Amino acid sequence: MVIKTLVMLSIYFVPVILVITGVADQTWQLFLCFILSGFGMAGIGMGIMHDAIHGTYSSNPLINKILGYTLNLVGANATVWRIQHNVLHHSFTNIHEGDDDINAPFFLRFSPNVKKNALHPYQHWYTWFFYGLSTLSWVTTKDFVRLNRYYKMGLLKGKNVYRNTALKIVAWKLVYYVFTLGFPILFSPFGVGEILLAFLALHFITGLSISLVFQTAHIMPDMAFPQMDEDGVVEGERMLHQLATTSNYSEKSRIFSWMIGGLNYQVEHHLFPDICHVHYRHIAPIVKATAEEFNIPYYSKPTFFHALKAHFNMLYHLGNAEMEPVKA
Repeated sequence: MVIKTLVMLSIYFVPVILVITGVADQTWQLFLCFILSGFGMAGIGMGIMHDAIHGTYSSNPLINKILGYTLNLVGANATVWRIQHNVLHHSFTNIHEGDDDINAPFFLRFSPNVKKNALHPYQHWYTWFFYGLSTLSWVTTKDFVRLNRYYKMGLLKGKNVYRNTALKIVAWKLVYYVFTLGFPILFSPFGVGEILLAFLALHFITGLSISLVFQTAHIMPDMAFPQMDEDGVVEGERMLHQLATTSNYSEKSRIFSWMIGGLNYQVEHHLFPDICHVHYRHIAPIVKATAEEFNIPYYSKPTFFHALKAHFNMLYHLGNAEMEPVKA
């Protein structure tokens, strides 16, 4: 984890520093540096902050808290993410109006429990573009929108908590924008337009990378999409729910797994979110054998390509086929 942290932070910071200091002074070098920084940003999200905010990076809570702030360094907010991911996504996986990972804008349909509209039949073609824009939305408006929503839901409590959290979000985003836009514009030899285009390229790489890794674990043909009752209750047992709504992929690729923070083992992560991702490949055979023993589904695709193909097919079916909502 320490080596991975140093590598990912370096991939994120060093290329932008090369631009700021003028070492990278050619247009192609500018875009190469920002694209590399985008991969570093994705690596920080998947391989550092994800474990830290789950409390699994270290047995020391202070280390987890400090490294959780690496999410703030890349323009998002650890407080909002903790609610979105740890509380809602892990508690209400694949449940419409409960899981914020599938509560999408009107032009995307990620659940059979969402009403279809005239755009959805084409979503299997255009969703990928919006995946690329996802982190750009994240570092601009999404944190504020979700902060307001979670506060109204009662998920943020305490005196002045809304104001203080909003101020912290603004402060951290200023730090982020000064580093990725302000300093390059002020000190690099490139024009504002070039910097902005490179910044968009950075986010397209980051957004596409993170979205594909997470969405291919849940929006898949085999997955269940349970519903809450009128009281917000979901029937069933938690671990069985996670097995029915989560899929692994590319379990044999050690390098790929290292790069994406072990998130190809999403089944193990959802069953045991309090275990660091470096252990997933060791416990996966035990989980699979236990599932087989009790005749419980254990979903996995052999490669990431197979997972992407299945995700594409699922987007098509959600947009075109008549799919009955799954109630349990």
